[in-house]
Amino acid sequence: MTPRPAYTGPALFSYGFRPFFAGASVFALLVVPLWLLIWQGRLDYQGPFPVVDWHIHEMIFGYGSAVLAGFLFTAVPNWTGRMPLRGWPLATLFMVWLLGRVVLWGGEGVPQGVILVLDSAFLLLVALMIAREVIAGQNWRNLKVLVPVLLLGGANILFHLEIMLGGVSDYGRRLGLALLVFLILLIGGRIIPSFTRNWLAKERGRDVPMPVAFSRFDGVSLGIGAVALLGWVLAPEALLSGLLLFVAAALHGLRLLRWRGLAVLASPLLVMLHFAYLFVALGLLVSGFAAIGVMARIAAVHLLGIGAVGGMTMAVIMRASSGHTARDLVAGPGLTAGFILLLLAALTRVAGNVAPQFGVDWVLLSGVLWTLSFAVLCLRMLPWLLAVNTARRSPNPRAKNTPTQS
Repeated sequence: MTPRPAYTGPALFSYGFRPFFAGASVFALLVVPLWLLIWQGRLDYQGPFPVVDWHIHEMIFGYGSAVLAGFLFTAVPNWTGRMPLRGWPLATLFMVWLLGRVVLWGGEGVPQGVILVLDSAFLLLVALMIAREVIAGQNWRNLKVLVPVLLLGGANILFHLEIMLGGVSDYGRRLGLALLVFLILLIGGRIIPSFTRNWLAKERGRDVPMPVAFSRFDGVSLGIGAVALLGWVLAPEALLSGLLLFVAAALHGLRLLRWRGLAVLASPLLVMLHFAYLFVALGLLVSGFAAIGVMARIAAVHLLGIGAVGGMTMAVIMRASSGHTARDLVAGPGLTAGFILLLLAALTRVAGNVAPQFGVDWVLLSGVLWTLSFAVLCLRMLPWLLAVNTARRSPNPRAKNTPTQS
């Protein structure tokens, strides 16, 4: 076999996680302040969507899709044993993602069919590239990862079609968020106990209690979680949906307790993963209350969107970027503070629905906290993502976690 030529291009396009984690982080930093300015009437939005739909779409299919792509293009080479996507194919794919953001920001007057094609092309290309790698590596069992990618792409298309036909999105927005949440249930359920087990074995020895291994309980929890999320997508205010959401919240709360999060408090990067999963359970619980009319549905949406999806993606960006740029897997006070700001953004946004009488602009406060959290992330991570690996991990085993297995 002819050896692959050494890569000599920009470091940003040397590995799949670099452009998409960097792009998602910068996008998250900029898009919420833009939304706040539009919300306050200080900036005109010139895109093809209703303003609220643009905000929802870009957080789910703009930010969320970029982080998912970065994760998958880092994980797939580990699964297949093949060299990672790099160079001009990776740069082209990144530009396709960026083009979608541009046309949805300033594409007023562009035919909606053209915008649909330009924006939906990204996830389709991601699926095709992953399929090529998995098939070439004959790693057939991981072909199943194409299912959530294609479903998310379908949700994006549905989002566009609803606006084209009815003026606003309904099912597409919920389906997109539900798929991201289910990916947290699926992937989080794999990496959180695995990373926790590795850390405990290294720091405490193998004689301490470990996270419970995947069992029938986890399978049932995933199945009921999927059904509950589907019910939320189709009938978010139905009593049956509410009951399913309550059951799913309880199961995934118990699932989290089985992973021994309290035993890894000395490792902030691990604690972040546990907290992000906690917000899934909280979001499902509040979604259940919203279904029976006790709480506002938007509160549940922001617990899931900011706390669960935002928290999990930020934690994964921190961990994977540190591990794959040869840094110690240590958050430090800066990144830890950034993550706390993100969780406060979720709780503050919900406070606006449960305590509006205090006269605080909860939307503005939540947006400021979100922006500060991603400003911290960008300040720390962008120099690592843009530069060639030169750092070396500390030889002190207590200064780091197990390298990321993403």
